[in-house]
Amino acid sequence: MGRKEDNIKKASLLIKKPEFIRNIGTAAHIDHGKTTFSDNLIAGAGMMSDELSGKQRLLDFDEQEQARGITINAANASMVHTYKGHDYLINLIDTPGHVDFGGDVTRAMRALDGAFILACAVEGVMPQTETVIRQAMKERVKPLLFINKVDRLINELQVTPEAMMEKFTKIITEFNKRVNALLPAPLNKEWQVKVENGTVAFGSAYHNWAISVPYMKKSGISFKDAFDYCAQGKQKELAKKSPLHEVLLDMAITHIQNPLDAQKVRIPVIWKGDENSELGKQMLNCDPDGDVTLMVNKIIMDPHAGEVAIGRLFSGTVTRGQTLWVSGMPNPQRVQTVAMSVGADRIPVTECCAGNIVAISGLKDAIAGSTVSTIRDMEPFEKITHYSEPVVTKAVEAKHMKDLPKLVEVLRSVAKADPSLNIEINNETGEHLLSGMGELHLEITEYRIVNEQGIEIVSSPPIVVYQESVKGHAGPFEGKSPNKHNKFYIEVEPMPQAVLDAIKAGDISTTGKIKDPKAVARQLVELGMDKEVAKGLVAFKDNNMFLDCSKGVQNLFETMELCKQAFEEAMSKGPLAGEKVAAVMVKLMDAKLHEDTIHRGPAQVIPAVRSGIYGAMCQAGRILREPVQKVFINVPQDNMGDAVREVQSRRGIIEDMGQDGPNAIVAATVPVADMFGFASAIRGATQGRALWSTENSGFVPVPNELQPNVVKEIRNRKGLNPEPYDAGYYSA
Repeated sequence: MGRKEDNIKKASLLIKKPEFIRNIGTAAHIDHGKTTFSDNLIAGAGMMSDELSGKQRLLDFDEQEQARGITINAANASMVHTYKGHDYLINLIDTPGHVDFGGDVTRAMRALDGAFILACAVEGVMPQTETVIRQAMKERVKPLLFINKVDRLINELQVTPEAMMEKFTKIITEFNKRVNALLPAPLNKEWQVKVENGTVAFGSAYHNWAISVPYMKKSGISFKDAFDYCAQGKQKELAKKSPLHEVLLDMAITHIQNPLDAQKVRIPVIWKGDENSELGKQMLNCDPDGDVTLMVNKIIMDPHAGEVAIGRLFSGTVTRGQTLWVSGMPNPQRVQTVAMSVGADRIPVTECCAGNIVAISGLKDAIAGSTVSTIRDMEPFEKITHYSEPVVTKAVEAKHMKDLPKLVEVLRSVAKADPSLNIEINNETGEHLLSGMGELHLEITEYRIVNEQGIEIVSSPPIVVYQESVKGHAGPFEGKSPNKHNKFYIEVEPMPQAVLDAIKAGDISTTGKIKDPKAVARQLVELGMDKEVAKGLVAFKDNNMFLDCSKGVQNLFETMELCKQAFEEAMSKGPLAGEKVAAVMVKLMDAKLHEDTIHRGPAQVIPAVRSGIYGAMCQAGRILREPVQKVFINVPQDNMGDAVREVQSRRGIIEDMGQDGPNAIVAATVPVADMFGFASAIRGATQGRALWSTENSGFVPVPNELQPNVVKEIRNRKGLNPEPYDAGYYSA
C-alpha cells in the first residue's frame, strides 16, 4: 500500500476522534506563497510527490489558477501527520490572496480553528495581510505567523544576520499590534505570537525548509546554521534537516486547539442562539451524538456529482441518506454522498462526525453561507459579513437565443457557489447583470460560464456600481395615492455615522425580519439616536432604515406591511439614477388613510409612499456615491514620479508616501471608475518595476462638477429620461 493510500485509511479512522483533528487554513497578501506552502505540507504528509511540491500547485486545480499563477478558489485538503507517537488529521484550506476573492477567505475562516498567516520577509505585513488578520480575529480563528521567503533576504538583499533579526522583530511587532487591536481581553494577549514559544516560524516555502525555536531544540539546528546553508546555496540540504511540513504541522498540533476546545471559544461569536439550550450545549461540546449543525462555506460544481456543499460540522454526525434542512428553505434535502476532500479528489466515507470539514452532495438548496441542520427551524449561524461589496458590473447575454434558459440556470448556480457575486436576472430583456469585486473577479466568472458550462456569451465593458444618498434633512413631503384618498408625509435624512459603523461591523443585523425591535431600538439609542424616534423602527434595507414616527393614525397598522414594501422598492432604485440607495433614514411622520380597505390596497399605498420618499430625497439634495479603492504601490525611487503621475491622472488622491529600504511606498485612494486598465498602465509607466495591490475602501460622494454627467450616462444606459425628475414631479 502506498503512503497516500495508507494516509487515507488512517484519516478515515481519525474523523471520529475530534481530539486528534486540527482545522487550519493559510491566509496572506497575494504572492506571499500560500499555495506553494500548502503544497509542501501535503507532499510532506505523503499526499503528492516531493519533487512536484511547490511547482505543481496541487491546490490550484482550476485551469485558470494554473494559467494565471494565482489562487482563485479556497481549496480543501486533508492529511495525516504523526506527532509524539500519535496520528493527527489535519484539514487544511488554502485561500486566495487577491483582493477580488476576499469573500472566499471570509467564508473559509468560518470553517477553521486556526490559520497560518504568511508574511513575506521582504515585504512584511501588507494591506491584504491586515485584512486577513481582521477576518480571522472576527471569526475567532487563532493565528500563527510564518515569515516566508527568508532566502530572498539573505541571497538577494544580502542582509546581515543582525539586520535580518531586526526585520523579523518589526514584522512580529506589526502583527501583534493588529491582533491586540482586534480582540477583546484576555484573548488579545493570549493570541500574541512569540518566537520563543514556537508560534512564529521562519523559512522558504519554495525551497521547502522552515525553522522554529521548538524545532531547533529538537533537531539541534541553530538559526545561524540556517543562515549559512542559505548563503552557501545549500537549501536542499537544509530542507532535509529541517523540513517545512514537520516544523509547521508540529506547530499547528501544539498551538491550534482541537475542535472540542476551539468551539467553546468560537460558537458564542458565530452563533447568536441560546448557549444554554440543548443545541447550544451540543455545539459548544462538539457532540457527535447531537443534532446535525453544519455551516456551508463553499459550493463546488462537480460534472459527475452535481453541486457539492463543503462545510464545517459543529455537532452531530452526517450519514448517507440522512434528511437535512437548509435554513430558510421549505423542502427537506437528502444527503446523497459524504466525503473528505484531498485536493481535487474527494474520498467517500459512510459518515462524518462533529469537528470535521465535510463534503456533501444532495443539498440542492444550499448556498455558500447556509446553515444546515436536522432541526427544521434552527437559529442560523451569524451571517458572514464581507469586508467589501461588489463594485464592478458587466451586462451578460447569451450569444445564441437557444442558450438563454441554460444561461439563467448557470448564473443561478454560479451565484450559489460565490455569494460575493451579485446577479440580477432580467427575463424580459434577456440581459443579466453580473456584479463582482473587480475586473478579475468578473473575468474569471465569465471564463467559467464559457469554458466550464459551454455557453457562448456576449458581455459589455465593465461599468461601476454607484449608490445614491442625500445631503441633508428634508420633509415632511406629501406622497399621494393614485386615487387621491391616501396621503403619507415623509421625512428623510442621512443615517447617523455611528449607526452606519455598527451595521458595517455586523453589530446590527439588517437582513431578514427584525427579531427583537426593542433590543435594536436600545442599541440605536446607545448610538446617539433619540429614544422616541428609535422606538418606531420598522425595517432595514441594506444600510437604510425605515421608522414610523406617526401618532395615532387609524388603520396604519394594517397598511404598514405595504409601506415597508414601498420603502424596500425605493431603496433598491433611487430617484436620481435608478441605483441602490445607501445610508438614508426614512421617517413616516403622518398619514391620512381612507377608512375602506378596498381604497388602500397595494396599488394605492406603494406608489404613494414611494413618491413621498423620492420627493423628500429631491428636497434633501440627492448625491451620487462612487466606490473607491486604496492603492498601495512599492516602486524604486527613480520610478516614483511616474507611478504618482499615473495615480493622479486617474483622479487619485495621494495619502501617504514613505520609504522601505531602496524603494518608495505610495498609498493613494482612487475611484474604481478610473481604475480600469490600471495594471497594464502602471507596468508601462514604471517599466514593470512597480509592485502594487488594491483593497476596496467603501463609497465617497462623486465631485459636484462630475455628478450631472455621470447621472446622465447611467440614465441613458438604463433607458431612462436623461434628466432626473424634481420634487414637483412626485407631488403631482
